[in-house]
This record gives sequence, structure tokens and C-alpha cells, in this order.
Amino acid sequence: MSERIIAAVDDMFFASKIRAVAEHLGLTVEFAKSTSAVVDAARKANASVIVVDLHSQRCQPLELARELKADKDLAGIPLFGFFSHVETALRVAAQEAGYDHVMPRSAFTNNLARILNGEF
Repeated sequence: MSERIIAAVDDMFFASKIRAVAEHLGLTVEFAKSTSAVVDAARKANASVIVVDLHSQRCQPLELARELKADKDLAGIPLFGFFSHVETALRVAAQEAGYDHVMPRSAFTNNLARILNGEF
């Protein structure tokens, strides 16, 4: 069984990068377009990692973290958020909401293979 990555990413550049790296690693990635879709996918897919663009307009990233971390069945799934490096308030809010790892887009991109592979 391959590991499944759940991603909530609006930006097509990041979506294609995540998909390419996941495929290279032999992982399956599922893109979810709303908070409820991420939660449903995580429940059904035995997700190994959830990655979220903290600037997403389709899902509510902070609400998503609170919902995932409040659910005993989903709370243990590593939750990664990435953001524009100038948005330091968003980084703090994401950490307070429950993200396990929050990093600027550049660091996320540089570490993407390790993140998707569970090496964090």
C-alpha cells in the first residue's frame, strides 16, 4: 500500500510540484478543495501527511488545523503549512491553531521530498 498525501493547495505551481515529487517517491497525492474535503480525505485515505497552503482561499487553513487536531483519529497525522515569508503573523496563527510544521514557501519547496517521505 502506498502512502497517501492530502494537499490543500490553490496555487497550480505548488500543486504540480507536489504531484511530481510525490510520484517520483512512489506516493499518492490527493488534492482537496475545502476544509471538509481535507477532513473526509484524511479519514478515508489513511493519510501519512497533510500539506496546506496557509493562503488558501478554498479551505480555511486555521479552522482546518483546529478540526483535525480536535479529532482523536486524525490528530496524529503530521500537518504542514507553508506561507509567504513576509506573513509572520500567519505563521504564528498557524502554529497556535495546531500545525505541526509551518515554513516559508522556499523552505517547503527545498524540503518537499523529505516532507512527503515523512523525514521531518
